[in-house]
This record gives sequence, C-alpha cells and structure tokens, in this order.
Amino acid sequence: MRIIETVFAFGTLAAAVALPALGSPGADDFGGQHAVFVMTNDAEANAVIAYERTEYGTLHSPRKYPTDGRGSGGTVDPLGSQGSLTLSDDGSALFAANAGSGTVSVFRVFGSRLFLTDRVPSGGSEPNAVAQHGRLVYVLNTAGSSSVVGFRLQEGKLTRIPDSLRFLSANFVNSASLAFSADGQYLVVTERATNKLDVFKVLTDGKLSPITVNPSVGPGAFSVAFAPNGTVIVSETGAGGPNSSAISSYSIASNGTLVPISASVPTLGAANCWNVVTPDGRFVYVSNAGTSSLSGFQIGSHGVLTALPGTVVGVNPSGSTNLDIAVSVDGAFLYSLNAASGAIGIFAIRATDGTLTNLGTVTGLPAAAGLNGIAAN
Repeated sequence: MRIIETVFAFGTLAAAVALPALGSPGADDFGGQHAVFVMTNDAEANAVIAYERTEYGTLHSPRKYPTDGRGSGGTVDPLGSQGSLTLSDDGSALFAANAGSGTVSVFRVFGSRLFLTDRVPSGGSEPNAVAQHGRLVYVLNTAGSSSVVGFRLQEGKLTRIPDSLRFLSANFVNSASLAFSADGQYLVVTERATNKLDVFKVLTDGKLSPITVNPSVGPGAFSVAFAPNGTVIVSETGAGGPNSSAISSYSIASNGTLVPISASVPTLGAANCWNVVTPDGRFVYVSNAGTSSLSGFQIGSHGVLTALPGTVVGVNPSGSTNLDIAVSVDGAFLYSLNAASGAIGIFAIRATDGTLTNLGTVTGLPAAAGLNGIAAN
C-alpha cells in the first residue's frame, strides 16, 4: 500500500486566513477547490482542520480554523455520534458542534478556506450532531433532557425557531445521529441507549410534529442517513463480538412509522457506527471501527440493500479505529477519520461497481485525542 504522509506540528498549524467579504469578486477564487474537513473536538479550543484535495484524492496544505467554542475532549470517539461536523447540501456552509460549550459554529466555505460567520447556543446540553436541509438546521443535544432544536440559516447566521424544541423518548438516551429526508419532510433521530429511532414530520413553519418512536429492527442502532430515494439507512453495532455489526434499511409511512426493508444485513466487521451514502444514491458505505474496515452495499430502487462482493471493500491500517466517514461531492473519493492513529484514510470509489481502491493515509493529526467529525466537498 502506498502511504501518503502529511506530517505537521499540530500546535503550529497555520491560523485561519482572512477571506474575502461575502459576495465579493474574490470569493470566487476558491470556488473550484475541493477539501476535506475534520474537527479536533479540543476541550479548550475546538477547531476545524481543512485540507486541500487534489484531483487524485490526495490531501495537502492543512489549515486550522478555530470554532470559538470548546469541544468535549477525550481520547477515541468521546462524542459517540455521526454528524458533529456537517457540510450543507450546497457546500456553502459548514456546521461544527461544540459539545463542551453548548454551542454551534457556522463557517462559510470557499473551497478549502473557511470563514467563521456565527456561533450560537445549541438550545440544550452537549450538542453532538447537526442536520441541515435548505435554510432549516436542527441540532441534536444528547445530554440531560435529550432534544432537538431548530434554527433558520440566512447569510451565514443561525436564528433559533421559536417553540422548535422537541424532546426525545427519555432523558440520557445517548442520542447519536439525526438526518433529514431528501425532500425535507422528515427528521429521524437515533437513540443508542434505548435502541429506538425517532421520527418527526417537518411542518411548514419549520417546527416538528410530535415524536413517533420506533424500535430498531436490530441491536445497537447508532447512525442514520437517507438515500435520495427516501430510504432510511441505519448502522447497527450489533450485540457485541466479532463481525456482529449490521446495517438496515426502512421506508417511512405517513404516520411516522418505520417499515423495515432490509433487516440487519451483516457488515462482516465490528463496531459499525457510521455510514455515508454516495451522492447518486447507488451505494452506502459503513465504517467498522473495531476491525479498521469499510463495508459497501448497493441501494436498490425500493431500498433493498445488497452487499458488494466480499462485503468488506476497504481496510485501514490495524488499530486505526476509523470513525465517521465522508464521500466527496463528486462521488469519487471516500475519507475515513482514523481517530486512534491520528490519520485520514483515503479511498477511490469506482463508479461502475462501487469498489474501493486504497490510496493510503494522511497522518499528522493528534492520535487518540478526541477527534470527531469529518466532511468533504
């Protein structure tokens, strides 16, 4: 395997550069750039590290952008979530959850350059994930009275929607993930402690309907994502043990009930907690942190999941503990945040059949230091 190393002193990363004013001609200078973003989750001063991405998928020139908030700190996967760092659908905004300070930061995105435009209270305790659809943004607060809270995004600023707070099924449910359907009609939230999936219908004013609580079809429900065709996809860590993880798909009935389509399809890996759907909706990949591997599945037109040949389609170096994963906006590359080793795994996606080619890793991030969240444009 070819190893691509970008070694740098973490404490001396370049500070955030001054960016052109919003709407100025200079803002277009970065429009053609692609990037990968990871979040430090540092307990004293949270930050986002932005890498420029070449046409070959390789990463270089990391820059550090403070969120003006505090992370939770910790070692490996302290947030226990997917979506703590979320790129907007159109790639123009990046949202970072500051679990330690109870805030959410917003950056305007210019290729690989970031410009901090806002930082607001999350409306709850320990925000660990963010979901966005159009101008609507919802934040998941996992601690205490577990909840979701709604905001409107305009000109890089978040404004809280009055009376948008919705509680989950109980307190301290270890909520881990939330996602909007592609049409913006539903918001789905996962509860790890209860193994439940919460469905809210999105109302015309941006608020949410009363909660509909569904049992997960398999044990260990962790992360949720939507395919463009409306299929709900949930990663399951399983009941523990080697190769116990799985992935399930559902459809949503009009009353918020989830109807299983493919139930607990094995990933042939351990600790599958994260998943990502390709932009064209053909494939979903999952991150098996316990076995440092990636598994792939084809998404049928009616939401049926079929494992790609061999199921495990990518492998990181042993001990990587790959957490959250992201696919580039062009669908050409997959990136995994390898938290234990302080690296990013790089894989090329073959468009014809979804197979992955390992392109190596970028090293230099702090190992086992609380890293959480990855996004790519």
